[in-house]
Amino acid sequence: MDQLSKEVRSDTARGTERKWWHSATVYQIYPRSFCDSNGDGIGDIPGITGKLDYLKSLGIDVIWLSPIYKSPMDDNGYDISDYQDIAPEFGTIADFEQLVAEARNRGMGIVLDLVVNHTSDEHPWFIQSRKGPGNPFRDFYVWRKPAEDGGPPNGLMSSFGGPAWTLDPETGEYYLHLFSRRQPDLNWENPSVRKEIYKMMNWWLERGIAGFRMDVIDYIGKQVDREIIHDGPHLHDYLQEMNRQTFGSRDILTVGECWSATPGSALLYSGRDRQELSMVFQFEHVTQQWDETYGKWRSKPFDLVKLKSVLSKWQYALAEDGWNALFWGNHDLPRALSKYGDATGYPVVSGKMLATALHLMKGTPFVYQGEEIGMTNVPFTKIEQYRDIETLNMHQLHLDAGLSPEDFIKGANENGRDNARTPMQWSAAPYGGFSTGTPWIEVNPNYSRVNAQAAMTDEGSIWNHYRKLIALRKAHPIVIYGLYQSWLDQHPDVMVYTRTLGPDRMVVVANFSQHQVTLTIPDELNITGECLISNYKPVESLNGTIGLEPYEAFAILAKASG
Repeated sequence: MDQLSKEVRSDTARGTERKWWHSATVYQIYPRSFCDSNGDGIGDIPGITGKLDYLKSLGIDVIWLSPIYKSPMDDNGYDISDYQDIAPEFGTIADFEQLVAEARNRGMGIVLDLVVNHTSDEHPWFIQSRKGPGNPFRDFYVWRKPAEDGGPPNGLMSSFGGPAWTLDPETGEYYLHLFSRRQPDLNWENPSVRKEIYKMMNWWLERGIAGFRMDVIDYIGKQVDREIIHDGPHLHDYLQEMNRQTFGSRDILTVGECWSATPGSALLYSGRDRQELSMVFQFEHVTQQWDETYGKWRSKPFDLVKLKSVLSKWQYALAEDGWNALFWGNHDLPRALSKYGDATGYPVVSGKMLATALHLMKGTPFVYQGEEIGMTNVPFTKIEQYRDIETLNMHQLHLDAGLSPEDFIKGANENGRDNARTPMQWSAAPYGGFSTGTPWIEVNPNYSRVNAQAAMTDEGSIWNHYRKLIALRKAHPIVIYGLYQSWLDQHPDVMVYTRTLGPDRMVVVANFSQHQVTLTIPDELNITGECLISNYKPVESLNGTIGLEPYEAFAILAKASG
């Protein structure tokens, strides 16, 4: 993080307090799948350290790690058995401290995944909790007596399928798990739970991390007897308390994963006077594409008009306060190129188009590992190839509900979480250069042509396009703070928006279709200036009618003279 980007000063146009993370670009690493240094088929912390120069050359400022804590790995580390130790397959505390130090030497910070809605059932707290009602840790988790018929206390369902309650035969009571039965939910209504969590957070902050990404943080205020899961009445009380007790006095980045977030609630989380979080991940642009009956396992046809509507709604809602987190993909979502672009016909130009459309909006961009080289969804053909607990659990449930095996595999190949979790493709070497051993999950077979080594040596690659976009953010304040306005909202193929800062104006045009488009430019958008970036030939002027090539995207900046 360079000194200029750390400056905190007032934006005289709108009173926005400037933060270092406004100009930053974040790179998410899924450690199990990033780089294996010891040949056991599992990515690890030394492997990440060995790739820091790669990330620095891309221009990355912050690295977010999916969980690296000690865990039985029922949900690939999102089931934590020890918050203050490292999973042995990933390395040691010493390895982590070296990673933090080496990243800092390169001007980058490390953000940890904070998973505090639930723990593993192997966490010492839960082992004590299940010993009975008299145990002092009993109230660390959510226990309830059976219903009158002996069944679960109520109808809450797990996100991974089936009831959210599991009977403990030793004590005759049910415990809550909104995800896997091996991920019991913590009871945030217990002050002792909150105290222990804050103590743990401070322990990590003292080791020099740059912040936290907070897993399903909108769940912690749950009130199960009222069947309230998201946005419980004390959620923001807890977050404000967390802020006071841990990171509030530190200049760090905090991002909450909030599937329930709306533009209104996002301001509760991230408003400048709220003393809660830096920003939230919202998923409205993701969920609006899911089927009403089968969810993400059966996609709706892509609808650019709806996508633009959602993205613009969030840009407008957080224009004056709060902050947007910009992303196409992460460890829970399909590959952006397969979902929104054209992975078979126009992989390079559509990958560049997606990056251009996203990175030039207002907010902090998040790049998911492999996105920058154009990694795509996996072409699995049978359920045995999947490793994700959600996919495996949902498979039988959806077959029982009437979905055919072929349709489920099709849906999983389009939207399943393992799409994002296949090994990073570093080179054309065996297993994509990820490991010298057999990887824990199959490598996408296209690694021989889609890999980082090839991308870095090709000036026309998606990787080099990302590098240019990240550099633009640091060079042009209009990219960070310019006012957003959308245009041609009902156009079915093209996204157009402007960013304005003082007398300067930037126009961004992106064709989301695989065909040529003739676009009539509104008079208000006539512009001549510098082409900041393009994925075909540079475009320096908009006037009248223009022709767009398949997936063409560009940005023009007109600066006031003098």
